[in-house]
Amino acid sequence: MNAPTHATTPSAAPSAVERTRNRKVYAPPVDIFETRDAIVLTADMPGVDEKTVEVTLEKNVLSLRGNVETGAYAGRSIAYAEYDMGDFERSFTVSDEVDRDRIEAAMKNGVLRIALHKTERVKVRKIDIKTE
Repeated sequence: MNAPTHATTPSAAPSAVERTRNRKVYAPPVDIFETRDAIVLTADMPGVDEKTVEVTLEKNVLSLRGNVETGAYAGRSIAYAEYDMGDFERSFTVSDEVDRDRIEAAMKNGVLRIALHKTERVKVRKIDIKTE
């Protein structure tokens, strides 16, 4: 069995974006699941914290960006690393089912969690069955 290759494949930088940092950019692995009230994304971004992550929504595009600060190892040299240093970027198209005013994001231990709450009109609701 092959070991997972989390965040080891550089992503192609979007053509409309000019990078100001001369660093590799990775597409973070993302899990997406749906609950009754929301669509939830979890993105693995090792080395990124709440100060260096950015989540934006422009039109229907949700963008995730995370910068890894290289100063974390000042005064030390890395003898072995499981993954290469670089920044993270990934974008998703968001449907009209998402309530744009209720998007929530939290960062903990290099994992970004985003809850895209559904609008009231698309939530699943149970229809009562009446007897006649």
